[in-house]
Amino acid sequence: MVAPLYTTASGLLFHAGKILVCTVGLPARGKTHVSRALERYLRWTGVKTTVISLGDYRRKVLGSAQKLPPDYFTLGEKSEETIKLREKVLQGCEQQIWDFFNAGGQVVIYDANNGTRERRNAVAEKFDKAGIHVIMLENSCDNEEIIMANIRSVKISSPDASIRCSAYYRPRQYRSWDPERAVQDYLNRIKDHELHYEPVEETTWPFIRIKNVGEKIMVNNVHGYLQSRIVFFLMNIHNRPRTIYFARSGQSLIEHSYKADSDLSPAGWEYAERLKEFVLDRRAKSLEQRGINPAERRLVIWSSARRRSHHTAWPFLTKGANDHAPPPKVKVLERPQMSEINPGVWDGLSPDQVRKYYPDEWERFVNDPYAYRAPRAESYHDLCVRLEPTLIELEREREDLLIIGHASVIRCILAYLIGLPASEIPAIEVARGDLIEVVPTSYGVYSQAHHFWDGPGRSASGKDEHNFYENYAEDTRGKRRPEAKADGAGAVGRR
Repeated sequence: MVAPLYTTASGLLFHAGKILVCTVGLPARGKTHVSRALERYLRWTGVKTTVISLGDYRRKVLGSAQKLPPDYFTLGEKSEETIKLREKVLQGCEQQIWDFFNAGGQVVIYDANNGTRERRNAVAEKFDKAGIHVIMLENSCDNEEIIMANIRSVKISSPDASIRCSAYYRPRQYRSWDPERAVQDYLNRIKDHELHYEPVEETTWPFIRIKNVGEKIMVNNVHGYLQSRIVFFLMNIHNRPRTIYFARSGQSLIEHSYKADSDLSPAGWEYAERLKEFVLDRRAKSLEQRGINPAERRLVIWSSARRRSHHTAWPFLTKGANDHAPPPKVKVLERPQMSEINPGVWDGLSPDQVRKYYPDEWERFVNDPYAYRAPRAESYHDLCVRLEPTLIELEREREDLLIIGHASVIRCILAYLIGLPASEIPAIEVARGDLIEVVPTSYGVYSQAHHFWDGPGRSASGKDEHNFYENYAEDTRGKRRPEAKADGAGAVGRR
């Protein structure tokens, strides 16, 4: 399912044709969050997908709200100038949709309010005549806490957009506003939309209705494999704020053997204790900054079933000599799907040995590290397919999550969250001793790496060259690597 290796003459996958997903809903109902999450998942499956946002296009073409007529954001009677401006934006945005489809794209998620039947039908009929499948995706919400959180975190309180980052976005019209005044202004805009909003009740087009960002879902007349995968994914998402941490497992007694499944070395146990201290301290500071008591929020830890992975999580379940507080709320889960990539007959061999004994296979591996499968081994494509159920569980998880895993597994999950193409997965360096912190947001992800360990298994003198298949990126110069500062402050990486 994930990132298919085959191609078709049309470039379309799963015999699904082209699909236009039109979002419907009042402002601050989670449309953008759902759109970006769906885009990320579909791209992961290999489907050429994009989100085209009416609001983003309007800001690009017309600039900030201060430059617009006062009746631009109100519904009902409008001035001639406003009518011309809105029509200009609508036509330009629809042209972007056509351009993407004409360039070989398969799925477009049209992120707009589309709050009236007339507007929805006008859009749907245009694309339906061209043979494009149209699905209405309505986001409704009657939970005031969710609405206010969306307004404050997405529309009002995000960091300044001048930072080069797709993860955080702040509308230009609110950058210099007092936060409370901005909230009230946005609430007034919502009230005006409510007067004219028409829920999706017509059955002319297939529709999916999501209530309170995943609390309840209704599906009408949705057919086809890819369309069903879209529904399945949407049934598993939420927008509760959370942080996802990644760390490699500690050093094991036999580092170079996949089959050995050895326990942690003394340095590995020391690493596990240090990881616990660093994660709990970092997480507590982050939660306190958000006004949350760390003792009230549970930390979920995922590990593989390999000894060095789940034993690295053991210190989180016990109170150490240096702990001044009771053990935090922690739940540890072993996930067999998260086992490291299988190196096959290359298990325990160094790169020089592989070049000597398997010269043809080595050349094919170097040319395509993602798709090539060594004899009796797994390719990264195989690993990605194996991890898809884990990614769905990742979307479902509502608590802060620490993934203690193997470098190959962390690469695949990071690539999914950040949105990297499959070809770059083997090139992501995941160094032991770095804690990678990822915060999903409505407009992308915010990520940074914190360095906390310099013991064996981290430095060049402690690196095992016989484990190159798992650590390909670390053993190859010029590969992608999250930047990390030695003081633990962490350099910021955003996408």
